[in-house]
Amino acid sequence: MPETAEHPWLIQGGMGVAVSGWRLARAVSGPGRLGVVSGTALDVVLARVLQLGDPGGHARRALAAFPAPGLARTALDRWYRPDGLPDDAPMRSTPKLRATGGGPAELLTVLGNFVEVWLAKEGHDGPVGVNYLEKIQPATAPAMFGAMLAGVDHVLVGAGVPGQIPAIATALSRYEPCVTRITVEGDDEPLEQRFDPVALLGGRPAGPLRRPRVLAIVSLPVLAAYLARDPATRPDGVVIETSRAGGHSAPPRGPLRLDAAGEPVYGPRDHPDLARMAGLGLPFWLAGGQAGPEAVAAARAAGAAGVQIGSAFALCEESGLAEPLRRELRERAAAGTLRVRNDPDASPTAFPFKVAELPGTLSEPSVAGARRRVCDLGFLRTPVRGARGPAYRCAAEAEAAYVRKGGALADTRGRLCLCNGLLATVGLGQRRPSGRLEPPLVTIGQDLSFLAHLSPAGAPYTAADVISWLSPGAA
Repeated sequence: MPETAEHPWLIQGGMGVAVSGWRLARAVSGPGRLGVVSGTALDVVLARVLQLGDPGGHARRALAAFPAPGLARTALDRWYRPDGLPDDAPMRSTPKLRATGGGPAELLTVLGNFVEVWLAKEGHDGPVGVNYLEKIQPATAPAMFGAMLAGVDHVLVGAGVPGQIPAIATALSRYEPCVTRITVEGDDEPLEQRFDPVALLGGRPAGPLRRPRVLAIVSLPVLAAYLARDPATRPDGVVIETSRAGGHSAPPRGPLRLDAAGEPVYGPRDHPDLARMAGLGLPFWLAGGQAGPEAVAAARAAGAAGVQIGSAFALCEESGLAEPLRRELRERAAAGTLRVRNDPDASPTAFPFKVAELPGTLSEPSVAGARRRVCDLGFLRTPVRGARGPAYRCAAEAEAAYVRKGGALADTRGRLCLCNGLLATVGLGQRRPSGRLEPPLVTIGQDLSFLAHLSPAGAPYTAADVISWLSPGAA
């Protein structure tokens, strides 16, 4: 399959919260390459960047381009602190998205996504994508609309079954109201969240809104086939992501078995049938353990349009990962002392989650145990039916609160607050009373063999170095 803007040979993974930020996506985007920003928690990212004084003025520059200047000004008035917050001052809390929709959280989500994509596209004409978690359903429509207002080219969605995304993208491109069906735990009847883009903007901007291409991130071709059978759910392409990739991964098929280290055991049923995938007629990319020119060549020989690479970019200089963490990961990998655990309990979603074992992070039981369990961001909360409307619970919140909302105490054991931990990983962690900082939580893929080529002694490297090494003909 020839490489084009629609079918790039290289997709940069949309990692963590702001690890795949606009600087990285802009560095990757170019002929045959798709730079991708993470779309997770961009409302909080924007609010905290503004509270820290917006170093470089980048967020304010993007907000000046927003098509409804009054709404952008409202956000600046609320969040921007020209001199930044004092080092011991807590970040101002942001409103939570709800299944019922509307409110300040919806607008902040639109603005956060607009800013990140606008900055990623600034100054070049290469393609830019945004990556979302299907699990965070209340953010789906407003986040995608903000990205589309900034001209996003691709929308990638994983961590669930993204069957609603193609239709929502089409409706938003026409400035039409759309409905997101939000899963309610323990209930077959979903909640319906309505989003009206024209009502939010206070009018329809001049000119059409281009519909981005939708790429579904799945673990096996069987799910791709399920999505492809109906025009309403059929994506424009598929990323097949194996369990070796960072972040969340699909659990093994069949009963869960753990190995001696307590990690899920994957078997033959979990290996994708690429011949079946090629038979669906959709362009597809391979992800998870694909970082190497030989892997790129093999993927394309198997019929793939190319590969998606995350971890190699997560450790490059343009990554949003805090520099001390990047350096420690590279140095420990070079020394052979870095372990990445596929933890079946860490994520409140109950999906296995890759955790890099680093001192001072939530990977240490003592650090996790010392952290007060609080759910003040709530992106991974699950709606449940309540007497007065939807209630929300998260298995990483305080145990008593979770049980009070009908959850089982056993479901809270080992759960970590991904929301706060991932924000701390990029230097945007909350400041708690008595000077305590939220500890980081670092996720990365389990295949770090690329470092032997890019950083053999733990030295820094750039996104351009990754691209040069991976480029066709480098093998």
